Amino acid sequence: MELSVIPKPASVKYTRGVFKSPGIPSIIKKEGGIDGDALSGCDAPAGCAAPEEAYQLKITKKSITLQAPSPAGMFNGEQTIRQLVMSELKDGHLVLPCAEITDYPRFSWRGFMLDCSRYFYSVPFIKNLIDVLAMHHINRFHWHLTDDQGWRLPVKEFPLLADIGSKRHDSRIPARNVTGNFYTEDEIRDVVEFAASRHTEIIPEADLPGHASAILACYPGLGCTGGPYRVEDRFGIFEDVLCAGNDHIFDLAAAVFDALCGLFPSKWVHIGGDEVLFNRWKECPKCRKRQKELKLKKTGELQSWITFRLARMLADRGKTAIGWDEILEDSPKYRLPKDTVIMSWRGNKSGIRAASGAGGLAHDVIMSPNTEGCYLDYKHINVPEEPGQIYAGASSVYMSYSMDPAPASMGKEASARILGGQGNLWSEFIYAGKIAEYMIFPRICAIAETVWTPRKEKDFEDFSRRLIVHRERLDKLGVQQYRGTLR
Repeated sequence: MELSVIPKPASVKYTRGVFKSPGIPSIIKKEGGIDGDALSGCDAPAGCAAPEEAYQLKITKKSITLQAPSPAGMFNGEQTIRQLVMSELKDGHLVLPCAEITDYPRFSWRGFMLDCSRYFYSVPFIKNLIDVLAMHHINRFHWHLTDDQGWRLPVKEFPLLADIGSKRHDSRIPARNVTGNFYTEDEIRDVVEFAASRHTEIIPEADLPGHASAILACYPGLGCTGGPYRVEDRFGIFEDVLCAGNDHIFDLAAAVFDALCGLFPSKWVHIGGDEVLFNRWKECPKCRKRQKELKLKKTGELQSWITFRLARMLADRGKTAIGWDEILEDSPKYRLPKDTVIMSWRGNKSGIRAASGAGGLAHDVIMSPNTEGCYLDYKHINVPEEPGQIYAGASSVYMSYSMDPAPASMGKEASARILGGQGNLWSEFIYAGKIAEYMIFPRICAIAETVWTPRKEKDFEDFSRRLIVHRERLDKLGVQQYRGTLR
């Protein structure tokens, strides 16, 4: 009899005997210090939050005792107990093997991103998802709130963003997003509070200066051409971005950041920065004038200047900027502030480069490489019947499990700058919550083990066996999940 927990604990030592209880037993909880020697196996020193999030669980014939140094550690231990009760409580009786579990995370950042711009997901769905993710020790929820296809955040100084920017006419699925949806301030506070009760931090993203069609549809004067613009119902990358020669784009950014800071207590704000096309800037007289004034050699360096200013604006508000790895392609004149965090999505090379300090400036990094099982909108297997991205190929559970945010080949100093990793669900083709669950699970279970469990304890065959039991838990939680081949 084994404890089929996901993610796998750092250490499980079985002792003689079994614990038996009619129904769910009372758990003895002790908050305070735990054995420091047991936490010495963390293989990502800077990213490891072992002292804070660790716990010890002791199951004897007569009792179950949970000990942790903090509420976060206590919560993680409770989630392990939750899993065990869900799978081992049968016919009103709970039977567990006696064991001593010492557990701690490999990385402090164990994340998941949900794109609510392309398709709007309800607050109850998001809260339920956060709860299930927390059971897997996922502790960062990256909320993608703005993009070309919809603006989901209320901003008082720019009310049209919600009134107009949340609405698009989508002729392909007429029942979805025709009238428009955005999250009210009360709904956002509700989600933030709910997540905090699960020791989950919500990181909001407002994508700037690209992916701006929804912004420009509301305020066409912020674009290079003046429009006409529309909230896009197409998917892809579009030429129209915020005008680098227009100072009013920073008035918009200031109002957006003030809104985010008022609603989200997280120390981080994600500013996007990905897939910015420079065509309009090359043609725009105001952008050309700006480039000349700043003495920039290339048009693309205007993005570095914008990113630099956005990061400084957040710093003035006590926040740290996160950006997709394109923001590394900077100008020698406008380097990223040192505390800017890089989210590496185009493979892991950009993340490795940023963490290693190549070019003279090192950054903390979050790994979410699309090539290594972190993009959960990719098909599970590449067959026509499967939902998901059409041209991206397949991304199996095995790929998600094999992703390593800090591979052994990385040097010690670079590894110390890897905060962790996350899975991302972009919703271009995922118009309903149950389809989203099908795409997320069980790949996020594999990612959760990758960012929690020490590298030396990982084994895919063992994970596959534990997943058989874990699927029953997901079934009890009503989670739709892919059930085909894992490789």
